[in-house]
Amino acid sequence: MDLEALLSDALRPIEPPESLAARVEDTLSAITEQAAAALGSWADELSDSELQSLRDPRNWVRPVAAAAVGSGAAIGLVLVRTQRRRHKRRNESHGAVDLLSRTLRDFAREARRVADDVF
Repeated sequence: MDLEALLSDALRPIEPPESLAARVEDTLSAITEQAAAALGSWADELSDSELQSLRDPRNWVRPVAAAAVGSGAAIGLVLVRTQRRRHKRRNESHGAVDLLSRTLRDFAREARRVADDVF
């Protein structure tokens, strides 16, 4: 057997199934929305005495954790959505600079969409 051919075949890139990208996007959307809802309900539940208790850093755990998880999921969602359109951008671009410009525009557009969905 030809070792080089075997290695070439084994290391050939494969595209993940489209259903995987959709499932990841749905999961990240759900996490982002749940984190935003948790932060919103936490802020709505605060009374004046609880606002005073926020001076103690031990009371920051829940909102900081929700913000961190939600932010991470939102960033992941933007990346997944931007990645999904990479072939179309590559085919339409006229060089590396144009491809970078199109990628950054897609990234910004998806970031705005996620922010609009959450807020």
